[in-house]
Amino acid sequence: MTREVVIDVSPKEITIGLLEDKKLAEFQREAQNESYSVGNIYLGKVKRLMPGLNAAFVDVGHEKEGFIHYQDLGPQFRTLSKFVKQQISDRKHLIPIDRVVRESVINKDGIVEDVLQLGQEILVQIAKEPISTKGPRLTCDISLPGRYMVLMPFEDKVSVSTKIKSSEEKIRLKQIINSIRPKNFGVIVRTSAHGAKVEDLNSEMNSLVKHWEKTQEKLQKGTLPSLCYEETGRAVALLRDIFNPSFENIWVNDPATFNQVKDYVNLIAPEKADIVKLYNDEQPILDAFGVTRQIKGSMGKTVSCKHGAYIVIEHTEALHVIDVNSGHRSRQSDDQEENALLVDMAAADEIARQMRLRDMGGIVVIDFIDLQKQENREALFQHMKELMQNDRAKHNILPLSKFCLMQITRQRVRPVMDVNTAESCPVCGGKHVVKPSILFPDMLEEKLTMLTKVKKVKRFSLHVHPFIAAHLKRGLISRYWRWRMKFGFGMRLITDESMELLQYKVLDSERNEIDLKTPMDAHV
Repeated sequence: MTREVVIDVSPKEITIGLLEDKKLAEFQREAQNESYSVGNIYLGKVKRLMPGLNAAFVDVGHEKEGFIHYQDLGPQFRTLSKFVKQQISDRKHLIPIDRVVRESVINKDGIVEDVLQLGQEILVQIAKEPISTKGPRLTCDISLPGRYMVLMPFEDKVSVSTKIKSSEEKIRLKQIINSIRPKNFGVIVRTSAHGAKVEDLNSEMNSLVKHWEKTQEKLQKGTLPSLCYEETGRAVALLRDIFNPSFENIWVNDPATFNQVKDYVNLIAPEKADIVKLYNDEQPILDAFGVTRQIKGSMGKTVSCKHGAYIVIEHTEALHVIDVNSGHRSRQSDDQEENALLVDMAAADEIARQMRLRDMGGIVVIDFIDLQKQENREALFQHMKELMQNDRAKHNILPLSKFCLMQITRQRVRPVMDVNTAESCPVCGGKHVVKPSILFPDMLEEKLTMLTKVKKVKRFSLHVHPFIAAHLKRGLISRYWRWRMKFGFGMRLITDESMELLQYKVLDSERNEIDLKTPMDAHV
């Protein structure tokens, strides 16, 4: 199986697609303008105590104060609090964490007034981003995530992911971690550490310890409130959870992000650093690798499967419901049971992919085509279990009922992402008023005239829908050829599958979008 990662960085958002044998398996998208603060560590100050909520509000420099509940202070809060106080008071020397004497754990049923005071300086980590009018959710259970492990200062336990089933592997990993971890550091071993070499684990351990030491340095020199540790770049943070040594290529279309990703891969897997490649072509990167087409074909309500079968996906408040239909599939056998099994098997392939792609969380109910034989239902159940082995999210699959219903519970790995595959009306733009679409090329020509004559832009690319591009290039002496003669050979026409039919955009030589819209564009 060939595996590639495509990273599209635009001014508004970052998109990452994981391709397995050229087929989109995972898809993540995050807005650039959102404050990306989960995982950041701050030196904050207690501003308010809320006994009724058994919580406190902490100033961490955000517009809204952060909220921390007593349960989120963590059992080692007294040790952390004493360490912070000592480090702030000593501006010349870093306190080695292995020399810290741990205090008694706090009472898990205690009250916030017993451990926090107004004006107290505490080290907190963002656990949940600000939502609407609410500030960030905070925790004092500090953790530094890596690819193979999560490092936790002031803890003293080693735990291994429950998704690693082999008891021998669990024992091996615990022995390795216990032999390399410094004193007063706890570790959670992640699923990706299965089969990892000692040198790889040791290298990441050293890297995470250095992150903590840098955090400590900023804590020592910082003023209230101050950022002591900042999560890696958004692209690296998204990549960290899906990275696998089996990746053959990681394509990035932004030089700065390319350097971040290459540095990260060089750190965790130096032998794979060459797989990170910078994409420089004019065609949009998601179009070049077929991601845009697959998103539009895979994220709708109805999704096609092999041999003419299809599935219908409905999302309710409590669960996801998936209905399997044979469609216009031609019979390959006169045996109805065999045909039903073939359709169900093909549907299972697509359903397993869809659950990863859409990150379906909670309960998923699948209505397969009825199978009368118990051995066929068992074969379908085992097939689905095998398909779900590559799913990073925790899940549980129940055998099929006598009505051929399968129930799956699945943990959501990231916030649900709504991808709208529908397009607005290409003629009226959703306004229910028709513009003369036949004049669209003339309107484009006017825009380009303004761009080249008034704004004096010589090198640019015009991005349009493939149908419009085909129309502009039609004929021996095409309109596109005449435009290049008129506006200069610095003009390029780019087909962009993400565009709606009568949509366009113009990018300069540095791929920054040029706004050519005028007030008249809003009127018929």
